[in-house]
Amino acid sequence: MSEKVLILLCAMPDAATAARIAELAIGRRLAACVNIQAPSRSVYRWQGKVERTDEVNAVFKTTARRYPELEALICAEHPYELPEILAFEPHSGLEAYLGWVVAETQDDNSLPDGL
Repeated sequence: MSEKVLILLCAMPDAATAARIAELAIGRRLAACVNIQAPSRSVYRWQGKVERTDEVNAVFKTTARRYPELEALICAEHPYELPEILAFEPHSGLEAYLGWVVAETQDDNSLPDGL
């Protein structure tokens, strides 16, 4: 696999926000898939005090080439002042799945005829 696949994690304030951003990312081919996970409780320090917030985690599958645009989309659409955006390269994975992620994140102009 020549193109690097990335897994991007992002905490969202609720399922509706996660779904809206996921739909935009998929529609723009910035991610091949987004898993919106069950609500969880986050405990963190923000501006000098401990916060406790219910959030929904979204897991985006993308490529290193599409990452800058995906990051920009999340920053533009996310309601938090400082959204959590963490991207990781998987150590390994099913080659066919990784190839699917790459194929699904191609620009529409770069797709082979018939796709």
